[in-house]
Amino acid sequence: MARLADYFLLVGYDLNKRGSSIGQGRILQRFPEKDWEDNPFPQGIELFCQPSGWQLCAEKNPPTFFIAVLTDINSERHYCCCFTFWEECAQNVIDQRDGEAEEDAPLPSAAQLYAPKTLVLVSRLDHPEVFRDSLGLIYTIHTDGLSISLENVVGNLLTCTIPVTGGSQRTISLGAGDRQVIQTPICDSLPISNCSVALLFRQLGITNVLCLFCAALTEHKILFLSRSYQRLTESCRALLAIMFPLRYSFTYVPILPAQLLEVLSTPTPFIIGVSALFQAETQDLLDVIIADLDGGTVTIPECVQIPLLPEPLIHRMQDALSLVLDPSLQIADLAFPPSSITTSTLRMQDMEVRAVFLRLFAQILQGYRCCLQLIRVHPEPVIRFHKASFLGQRGLVEDDFLTKVLEGMAFAGFVTERGPPYRSLDLFDELVAYDVQKIQYQVGSQKNLMKHVQELAEKLYRNENPYPAVSMHKVQRPSEGSYLRPQSKAFPLLDESSIQWILDQAAAKMQNAPPAVRSEKKCMVPPGPPIAAIVERNGSALANSNRRLEVVRNCISYIFENKMLEAKKLHPAVLRALKGRAARLCLTQELNLHVQQNRAVLDHQQFDFVIRLMNCCLQDCTSLDEHSIAAALLPLVTAFCRKLSPGITQFAYSCVQEHLVWTNMQFWEAMFYGDVQNHIRALYVNSEEAESNMDEVEEEERSALELAAEQCRLWPTLPREKQLELIQKEESTVFSQAIHYANRMSYLLLPLDTSKSRLLRGGAGLGDTESVTNSFITNSMAGSVAESADTESGFEDSEVSDVANCVVRFITRFVDKVCTESGVTSDHLKGLHTMIPDIVQMHIETLDAVHRESKRLPPIQKPKLLRPTLLVGEDLVMEGLRVYLLPDGREEASGGSLGGPPLLPAEGALFLTTYRCIFKGTPVDPLVAEQTIVRSFPVASLTKEKKISVPAHLDQYVQEGLQLRSCTFQLLRVAFDEEVPSEISESFRKQLHKLRYPQDVHGTFPFSVCLSLQHTAQPRTKDKNPSIKTISKNLVKNAKKTIGRQYVTRRKYSPPSRDLRGSQNSLEQQGDNISVSEDLDRSTLTISTLKAPEKHSGGNIAERACCRDYQRMGLGTLSNSLTRAKNEPFRISTVNRMYAVCNSYPGLLIVPQTIQDNTLQKISRCYRQNRFPVVCWRSPRTKAVLLRSGGLHGKGVAGLFKSPNTASTGPSQTDSTSLEQEKYLQAVVTSMPRYAEMSGRNTLSAFPSAHLYDSPDKRQPKLGSLMKQVMGGKEDIRGGKWGSMRGSGRLSAYGMNSDVGTRLAARELLTPHQNGGPSEGALTPRRAALYIIGDKSQLKGVKQDPLQQWEVVPIELFDVRQVKASFKKLMKACVPSAPSTDPSLSYLRTLEDSEWLLQLHKLLQVSALVVELLDSSSSVLVGLEDGWDLTTEVVCLVQLLSDPYYRTIEGFRLLIEKEWLSFGHRFSHRGAHTAASQSNGFTPIFLQFLDCVHQIHLQFPSEFEFSQYYLKFVAYHYVSNRFRTFLLDSDYERIEKGVLYEEKGDRRSPQICRSVWEYMERIHKKNPMFYNYMFCPEDGEVLRPYSSVWGLRVWDYYTHEALSEGPSYDWELLQANQHEEPEKNDSSAPQTKRKVVWPSYHAPRRFQPDAITCLLEELQNLEMDLRPVPERWKEAWDKVKASHRTEVRHESRKSSALLMSSSVSSQRHSLGIYLQESGVGSTLNLNLESGPSTTSTPTGAGKLGARNSTSTLYNQFNTAERENRSYEGILYKRGAFMKPWKPRWFVLDKTKHQLRYYESRTDTECKGVIDLAEVEAISAGTPTLGSPKNVDERAYFDLKTTRRVYNFCAQDILQAQQWIDRIQSCLSDA
Repeated sequence: MARLADYFLLVGYDLNKRGSSIGQGRILQRFPEKDWEDNPFPQGIELFCQPSGWQLCAEKNPPTFFIAVLTDINSERHYCCCFTFWEECAQNVIDQRDGEAEEDAPLPSAAQLYAPKTLVLVSRLDHPEVFRDSLGLIYTIHTDGLSISLENVVGNLLTCTIPVTGGSQRTISLGAGDRQVIQTPICDSLPISNCSVALLFRQLGITNVLCLFCAALTEHKILFLSRSYQRLTESCRALLAIMFPLRYSFTYVPILPAQLLEVLSTPTPFIIGVSALFQAETQDLLDVIIADLDGGTVTIPECVQIPLLPEPLIHRMQDALSLVLDPSLQIADLAFPPSSITTSTLRMQDMEVRAVFLRLFAQILQGYRCCLQLIRVHPEPVIRFHKASFLGQRGLVEDDFLTKVLEGMAFAGFVTERGPPYRSLDLFDELVAYDVQKIQYQVGSQKNLMKHVQELAEKLYRNENPYPAVSMHKVQRPSEGSYLRPQSKAFPLLDESSIQWILDQAAAKMQNAPPAVRSEKKCMVPPGPPIAAIVERNGSALANSNRRLEVVRNCISYIFENKMLEAKKLHPAVLRALKGRAARLCLTQELNLHVQQNRAVLDHQQFDFVIRLMNCCLQDCTSLDEHSIAAALLPLVTAFCRKLSPGITQFAYSCVQEHLVWTNMQFWEAMFYGDVQNHIRALYVNSEEAESNMDEVEEEERSALELAAEQCRLWPTLPREKQLELIQKEESTVFSQAIHYANRMSYLLLPLDTSKSRLLRGGAGLGDTESVTNSFITNSMAGSVAESADTESGFEDSEVSDVANCVVRFITRFVDKVCTESGVTSDHLKGLHTMIPDIVQMHIETLDAVHRESKRLPPIQKPKLLRPTLLVGEDLVMEGLRVYLLPDGREEASGGSLGGPPLLPAEGALFLTTYRCIFKGTPVDPLVAEQTIVRSFPVASLTKEKKISVPAHLDQYVQEGLQLRSCTFQLLRVAFDEEVPSEISESFRKQLHKLRYPQDVHGTFPFSVCLSLQHTAQPRTKDKNPSIKTISKNLVKNAKKTIGRQYVTRRKYSPPSRDLRGSQNSLEQQGDNISVSEDLDRSTLTISTLKAPEKHSGGNIAERACCRDYQRMGLGTLSNSLTRAKNEPFRISTVNRMYAVCNSYPGLLIVPQTIQDNTLQKISRCYRQNRFPVVCWRSPRTKAVLLRSGGLHGKGVAGLFKSPNTASTGPSQTDSTSLEQEKYLQAVVTSMPRYAEMSGRNTLSAFPSAHLYDSPDKRQPKLGSLMKQVMGGKEDIRGGKWGSMRGSGRLSAYGMNSDVGTRLAARELLTPHQNGGPSEGALTPRRAALYIIGDKSQLKGVKQDPLQQWEVVPIELFDVRQVKASFKKLMKACVPSAPSTDPSLSYLRTLEDSEWLLQLHKLLQVSALVVELLDSSSSVLVGLEDGWDLTTEVVCLVQLLSDPYYRTIEGFRLLIEKEWLSFGHRFSHRGAHTAASQSNGFTPIFLQFLDCVHQIHLQFPSEFEFSQYYLKFVAYHYVSNRFRTFLLDSDYERIEKGVLYEEKGDRRSPQICRSVWEYMERIHKKNPMFYNYMFCPEDGEVLRPYSSVWGLRVWDYYTHEALSEGPSYDWELLQANQHEEPEKNDSSAPQTKRKVVWPSYHAPRRFQPDAITCLLEELQNLEMDLRPVPERWKEAWDKVKASHRTEVRHESRKSSALLMSSSVSSQRHSLGIYLQESGVGSTLNLNLESGPSTTSTPTGAGKLGARNSTSTLYNQFNTAERENRSYEGILYKRGAFMKPWKPRWFVLDKTKHQLRYYESRTDTECKGVIDLAEVEAISAGTPTLGSPKNVDERAYFDLKTTRRVYNFCAQDILQAQQWIDRIQSCLSDA
């Protein structure tokens, strides 16, 4: 029995303390006046009576009631029921207020004021309705003036006692004619919620309440806001109710007074309610979750992360709550909803919601009793929960929500309350024990779910209302509006003596009454079903298949049967299988079977194998799962051993110490308590067996908790002596286990070598983000412990101590903790403190002997180091360091999800030479251990080097690692072996850095390789550095001689014939000095000597790229006085022969004939780096020229576009410079024949404007805006077909004379002019003679002058810094350092983020624009940035696209030499070749250009003489620094260093090439690897590639590698590898032609060459049998082509009639590459061009009669044209805007995935093509103006593509449907 009410208070407004802003209340009376002994009076109640503050009101408010909850120091809750009403203030109070108004007047200004007064009832019982009625009755007696004594009512209320629990019904009366019924709950452990839970869900909604529920369980701060105090109390009550069976143990204040708002800043979690009046004060709380009950919102701060329920549970919870709270939702969509819905009452709905949460906890905590560890039974049970075991068995290790719940205070209280095995049960115990399986079966069945929920709800309701038929409840209430009546008197003070007398009488009765005994029905708590994982693990079926477990078992059997060879074969498979948890458990079980009598002695090999498996088993565990595995291995590591010598045994624990699990205090506690439980259980099992003869099997099956429950039941019946005996036995058991674990911990914490005392603090790898949790750090486990950031390790002060003291402190701390919790006596604990140092010292002495003997063991045999093949002149800087090559982010080599052999990790050596950094070794996996792994990169290409931590799965003693990244897209991640000291590895890094960044260019490899040879060859040196003046004289002299002779015999250039192209006769036969043949004498200049100019000394510069290309194009003369100069618009200027005007330009430059040299010097000042405009190429057809320069300076911009009509006050330097600059540009304009004939007025009357509409108010409005579109827009805008293999027409899709803007923007052809311009007969636009393309930032604000004949095109490209940043991201995307599962770091995402392809797209777009301008007879000046980066890229791409010569091997070399080398691209600066440029970093401008060429090559493979491998070769050696070609930044620097004339190799050392071109020329003579067999160019071909990002491809140079040979760009190394292979394959085994090609290991194109290469090799082998010197491949190739050309011409004459009837078939017959078989044998038959008899009509691009378009090469391999016509017929097609409907013959081609249309059925020329790949949708259409008449509306349909919408009309509905079906079918097939 308990008191219904403990205290009654009368609290009123304190008139004496009303001066402050908020008034105060005071307790007027309190009953009883003395505190109860069992329940002290709670202080501060007056604050909670008016939570918003005590204030006077001008109006009389109705009475209010709410319940505040106070919690005392013992965590008991006191319910303070506050009934508040208002009374009139006395007149003197109002008068005093008027007198104090000047000081502080919080009181309202009114004639009458009302003060609050509160009746308070304090109780420990929760009966809110009874309290409300009781206080209301007292108020009613006062207001209605009933003749009832208030003292009697209050006295009866305070003396009323009721049962706390038991389900009884009690009727009470307070003596005022009332009758109240109190129902006590059946079980007091279940919370009472009334209707609060249902109301909370109505106020906030399902999602918000679930969020608050998770926040409360994970210990976050929760704040409720409402204007209603009662709602605050009910909401807090509801939140606690749904948390059952967990009890909230933190701050709980449903109503917080205003004076205590600072409590909200407490750091501890809380659930608090605050009036909404103070909402502003809560805005600054950064870590508090605020639930606004009135607004229905929950606000979560950004810094708060609430872990939610795991996904299947939260989804089911939402569904179940929706079924309960909104049953009509399920039938909302029914066509025939039921007439009536059975809706639960609010009270039952409340119970149903609680039932749903009760089911949730039953699922979450299912099987929790299996993880309770019993430590003591007597005198009181001591229970501990094994969290790691619970999470591991449930498969919820990664679940953040459950982990935090188990770590919380609420769950700790749950274990304390529900852990004991013998206690009374409640609904949750029954549910979690018996109904868990039922809950799982109900998943997915709403009917069964609701049935079970309603059953649980009925039980909860019955607990609160055991007697539904309540007797008559009668309480008098005040009449309506009684509170508004004027009160004659205030609430009176009660007679204290009367109330005290009633209390005394009641106390006397209680003393005479017998003591009430609370009867509890205790029983054994049912354990429930065993744990079953409710969250299935992904991939568990694969990882833990029976096959893998069988492999583990077989391997263990082979080890213990001493079948080591078999075990070694299975070892890799076992290591892979051990990634799964089931395989690890299987390993521990199998090892346990081989332990006999706690000992298993092995030989050395067996011991090593077992240790390796144990380490692998431990290191693959997760942070929590490792406890179960380590727990199973703990007894095994003290069982397996080997004998080192007589009397000395080494146990396994000395070799498995390097795992952090051994330093985890929680692990040791769990292990200790588990063993204690087993021994306690054995203690009582044995005692019961001695007393009874029960079945042994049954006893074995009884758990420790069941035995403990039986003991607890018997405990009260045992005599005191027996009780003391059992307590002593249990204590002794715990004590003995503590000694045992002190030994065990010393085994695993003391290192084998205790003398080193290594304590790694801030050391090798634990803090590194790339390290693994259990990575091998050191042999000292104490060192690992000291490094651990876990504060529980106990090693915080280990810096000044040795290993022994650290271990002693750690064990002592462990012993103190577990013994205190287990109730070990203080005497025993002191004894343990004395024993621990002795145990540790004894073990150290044992380890010293073991360590001494273990050193004498023979070392493990490691693989022999393989030495790499070196180049001539390449020397080793450091001998090989034994390392492991680790896998990186490329999965191909590691044999992961992509399949294939696991080539990595590999064991071998890391070599450093003067040229390369090389790894060579063999895979660690025994299955592929016979393969050789090579990965290398040139030292000069190193971009980043950093130390890394080492993954743990390689070797037990690996210490540190290194990651080397190269711009050749190689990544070396190596881990140094234990035999490599840290000093050696550091020395390796220093040497690498020294080689990568030499102090001077003479320290690079191409200089050092020949240094000694050159000193011996040239002992005499007279002139170390010849002057620039001498060189310049020779330059001019030889250039005049060379170019003058060439001028006389010059003829128009045409590409070399097919017979001679690529041979040495191409230019040599002209008898000049511009040949680069090997047969000529080499330059005699050395590194420091330049001899007098002879035949080839000074003349070499004239032979270089510039002069050779100038004479090829017929550009310029050297003298102004020659008569022929009048006809030459350009001349070769020698103004820069001393490199004084611009030191980054070549010595000879092409400038307009009329411009003098002194003018050039003035103009150069206007341009950045003095790089003034010079001509670099001239179109042979239009004579338009391409110029290049640096960007304009500010003054150059101002002067260039200054109007010539502007008056000036006087001449100035700027004005004169501007004038000279204008003359220069005018001279360029007049150099073009067409513009020169127009007398300077550029009306372009000779150029019709096809399809160009413009407004008359703009001179050239389209080009500027178009350029913004081209450079600013993301989509590629074009018409017609340009790229792929090559389109069937050159310019037929555009028309030769259409405007450049129209060509680039195909949409202009499809849409009319927006400003209403004329559609026909439009005004002829005026095209500028010269376009100047420059940076938008430099040309900002420039206005065009209509009188000038040039126009500025400002574009916005990227800068060099963006290229550098983009390339870094590209390298990380193509060669990631580690695999990533993060979708944001996937290959395609990182590739897109790099923006590399976007930059290529922009370059190709600008180049295409320039090509169009040049092709339309306008000259172009490109001046971007400094003129040596982006400018070079653009002008090179333009020349490559415009001139077929540059697409030959010879021409491409000449283009690079001219534009990149002579015109001063800063190779050394951008490549960071020396220490001076190290800080600049690597910027791959030239590589970007090569990538653009690669993209063009992919689209036009038959236009290039060189292959893709040629481009990769140049890209590799551009950064390798093997040759001198790409060293230094300009010709000026090369002359200064004596390099310019030395690119030819030395005759006496033919193995060494100084120039990459010479090296490639030698290879090309021997092998066709650089030649493109598809080479079939056309004269005057201008290429127009696609530049859209979707049309670009990632270069395989970035992604492909061959680990069998390393990079394939050093030809001598590949030849050496080929000679080694036949020796390996030499065996008597039968040879087969089948070959296995592994990804990332072999190079497939070398492993299996193409058919033509194979035939040429076979031909060469046959010739070797016939003659001593075989014919070279090029000669054989040319002969085959020539003979085949003759056959084709002969056949074409026979079939001339056929050719005239069908030109298409003749092209298909005569073009392409095919093989014919003759009667005698197989003959190589190659046809790359058509005969001269083939004719065709010239089109817009030029004549196709001389040579047919190579687009027909595609048609050769297709079937006949009729076979490609999948469906055809007539459709009406609507033209562009304002154009009529016209019938066209449409052909649907499934093969080419096209929809073509013709004028008629017999027409052979296609009028247009719709690419079906661009089709987005087919929809029904509607007739429009001008559509065909008499046609049904349903015959219209529209075809929507990415470019436009096509409107079609069929002849009838049936045909329209057939067309739609056919097109849809074609789309679906694709």
